[in-house]
Amino acid sequence: MVTSLGLILIGGLFLNYIFSKMKLPGLLGMLILGVLIGPNMFNLIDEKLMYVSAELRKLALIVILLRAGLGISKEKLNEVGFTAIKMSFIPGLLEGFTIAYFAMKFFGFTFIQGSILGFIIAAVSPAVVVPLMLEFSNNKIGTKKNIPTLILAGASIDDVVAITIFSTFLGLYSGSNINIGIKLLSIPVSILLGIGMGVIVGFLMIKIFNKYHIRDTKKVLIILSFAIFLTSIEQFFKHKIEIAALLGVMTIGFIILEKKEVLAKRLANKFNKIWIFAEILLFVLVGAQVDVSIALEAGKFGIIIILLGLISRSIGVIISIFNTNLNQKEKIFCIVSYWPKATVQAAIGAIPLSFGVEGGDLILALAVLSIVITAPIGAILIKYMGYNYLEKEA
Repeated sequence: MVTSLGLILIGGLFLNYIFSKMKLPGLLGMLILGVLIGPNMFNLIDEKLMYVSAELRKLALIVILLRAGLGISKEKLNEVGFTAIKMSFIPGLLEGFTIAYFAMKFFGFTFIQGSILGFIIAAVSPAVVVPLMLEFSNNKIGTKKNIPTLILAGASIDDVVAITIFSTFLGLYSGSNINIGIKLLSIPVSILLGIGMGVIVGFLMIKIFNKYHIRDTKKVLIILSFAIFLTSIEQFFKHKIEIAALLGVMTIGFIILEKKEVLAKRLANKFNKIWIFAEILLFVLVGAQVDVSIALEAGKFGIIIILLGLISRSIGVIISIFNTNLNQKEKIFCIVSYWPKATVQAAIGAIPLSFGVEGGDLILALAVLSIVITAPIGAILIKYMGYNYLEKEA
């Protein structure tokens, strides 16, 4: 397993460098490496490492979300608040139900089957979007109108909505006695619970750091540990109530920034260094989950459905940012920033198949195809448009 880890790290660093020299997102190189050395191609990754792949990917996500929280101030959040809320619901709902409708037309799915598929694909990928938004934020690109913050806030809740609706329809398919109205009402509850837990942990961190003199490196490890515990609580209560734990993780950083700004900036630099390692793990292991042969099984109708879903999502973004102060190019950037799929689709794409959902193999194929199409194209366009369409502050 250690040898596989070494291969992932050296290969990830090399391809990140090569793709950066080609003016392409480094994460694209790491995704491709994962596909090539993963179990579905040359099978060079130890199966023990693949067994813990989901946990390692979650750890990497925690790192980047903590770093994101340390860069979101209350003032910025207040400016984009209402628009971010619209961005978190409208695009995902439009995409999910559009895919559900066309899955019924093209593949003969029932509405429940189509909705299971729709809300697997509808979730935007924080793994792709968050690092790029942080890059723009660090380079003061688009920050005058708080565009990176808008995308960060909206995308983080978008996932919560998609996963909750997916689990609702999966429960309906399996015959569980689910009240859809109550389940939908649980979305804001899960968001509030996640934020509330993040606030509690954040203030606990402040109290500990005020009382005890601790080196910044150890502070980072303490924060990281508590963030992991927070996501573990989500798993513990998963069958009783949904908790938006990853949103809570981001909230921890937000609270530290609000209460101890100087410390937050020092910790952000520490998390930037950890991210160098975590980024490689995240994208290579996400790539390793992709089976291109399965993606090809979805055929031309699969591509059409995904594209129609993206069109609906884009319309949802346009509706959400209507009547804002964004110019035409900035609006196009926001639309493209909501395209990439990867994290959620790799994590839950196979669940319907394991639950015995009819057409589960096709649902998995379409989930994989959505990653293959949107992750590389989305990453390339976001990077290009960010540097060419957004205003850079002096």
